[in-house]
Amino acid sequence: MPTRGGMTREQLRSRDAAQQLARKTAEISALRTISRAISAALDLDTTLTLITRTTADVMRVDSCSIYLLESQDLILKATTGLAPQAVGRGRLRLGEGLTGHAAATGRPVASAHAQADPRFKYVPGTDESRFHSLLAVPLTMAGKVLGAVNVQTTRAHEWGEDEIELLSIIADLASGALEKARLYDSMRRQIMELRTLAEVSETLTSPLYLEQILRLVVEMAARVFDAPLCTLMLLDGNELVLAAEHPEAAGPRPRTTLRVGEGIPGEAAASGQPAMSVELADDPRFRTREVAQPPAVRSLLSVPLRVRDRTLGVVNCYTARRHQFTRPEINMLQTLANQTALAIENASLVVKSAMVREMHHRVKNNLQMIAMLLRLQLREGRAVSGREVLTETINRILSIAAVHEILAAEGLRHVAVREMLDRVAHTVASSMAPPGFALAVHVSGDDVSLPSRQATSLALVVNELLQNAMEHAFTGRRRGTVKIALAAAGASLRVDVQDDGVGLPPDFAPDRSGDLGLEIVHTLVRDDLKGTIAFTNAGGTRAVITMPLHAGGAG
Repeated sequence: MPTRGGMTREQLRSRDAAQQLARKTAEISALRTISRAISAALDLDTTLTLITRTTADVMRVDSCSIYLLESQDLILKATTGLAPQAVGRGRLRLGEGLTGHAAATGRPVASAHAQADPRFKYVPGTDESRFHSLLAVPLTMAGKVLGAVNVQTTRAHEWGEDEIELLSIIADLASGALEKARLYDSMRRQIMELRTLAEVSETLTSPLYLEQILRLVVEMAARVFDAPLCTLMLLDGNELVLAAEHPEAAGPRPRTTLRVGEGIPGEAAASGQPAMSVELADDPRFRTREVAQPPAVRSLLSVPLRVRDRTLGVVNCYTARRHQFTRPEINMLQTLANQTALAIENASLVVKSAMVREMHHRVKNNLQMIAMLLRLQLREGRAVSGREVLTETINRILSIAAVHEILAAEGLRHVAVREMLDRVAHTVASSMAPPGFALAVHVSGDDVSLPSRQATSLALVVNELLQNAMEHAFTGRRRGTVKIALAAAGASLRVDVQDDGVGLPPDFAPDRSGDLGLEIVHTLVRDDLKGTIAFTNAGGTRAVITMPLHAGGAG
């Protein structure tokens, strides 16, 4: 008997069977396509992208998204229809929203009008409001919840049993693939960490300057954590000072410091334990000056550089996405920090050893110089009192000591000349002035620095000129003034020493004066300073020393 449409029941049953077979064939073909796509992927990000893209194509939906469980939060990890910038930021609590409900209960959740469902939860930043229907199924593996996958359409759609079944099968396939991808990523990370630690060990034992080593360490840390910014700060007193960063700033940057206990790095330095922040924007400990011209950073892990229960500094890793650092990640960065701390300690010992050798060499040279001056004085043959000899020798030793005092404070390379001459002048004025006489010495001019050997010779020259002025320039007076002016011009330095005393005698000839002090001055200026000295009368005696100023001399 014909039915509506002119088809018999047998024909209708045959058509329905053909349609069902075609649908099943299409589903099997779709599952084969998804299975092949999943099998082709290894790392987690590629696997997630392939699953969402292939599922959206196979099920003919407008969006497919995967949320993975981290702690008690479902984090949006991949999507084909939601806003791309929401990946890594979009989140739902487990059990929250239709997707969170599917993950929490382990059962599919379907709604043709999702936003009207009381369980619906809008995820900010996803641009989800344009979708109407939603189907979510859990991602599970061996009874363990991994997350959930959902599909959405922009129009209202009643989800059929076959669609729910298809997405559930896809979820089962995806769960196995995700677990495989996680294991692959974990293995790849471990291999990279081991390789990085090996590179770090090689770097720390290589003949590089410490600054280069620190830059390489932050570069390796950034590579391991895929971090847009890694910094290393060293402890200087009660402050943490930026010593290295990756990537390096494009131009000069202001001195970056944090007090111990201030900010997250300061907390790590104070406690000697790692400190972290999952969301820097909401963390009151975060100090924006930690990162000059910062990239978009969201999370931070700071670990102390420690050696033998002493904290030397802090290594900081910033991530672009919100990230909960795991125990293995913390241990990895701590291992890197400990190796770096050991390298810093070793470098410090090497520098101290070099300093001891350098100081020994300089002290020996200066003692030889004092011995030479005493021999000159001995050959002079002039009758002098033991007190006079001792006083002159003491002043020479104190002049050399002024150089070493500045070296001890500033380092072994260069000496600030103006500060050195101030100390020499103070020594002469306080020890050589006869009772009732006051000598005022004024040092002015360019702020110049010299290598230690030149500085020592110049200190002795000025000492001799001041002692000579005390002996001869102010006869019968109760006070006198000496002005010392420094002028750097190109590659030369001029030192002008002028007193307001009686001036030079008419028959003065500096090379035939027979004065030991002037003989010492000429010898030091000619042989050590490689310069010249000229004496003139100018309202007193004026001595002008001109000498070459080596590279690095101008302050």
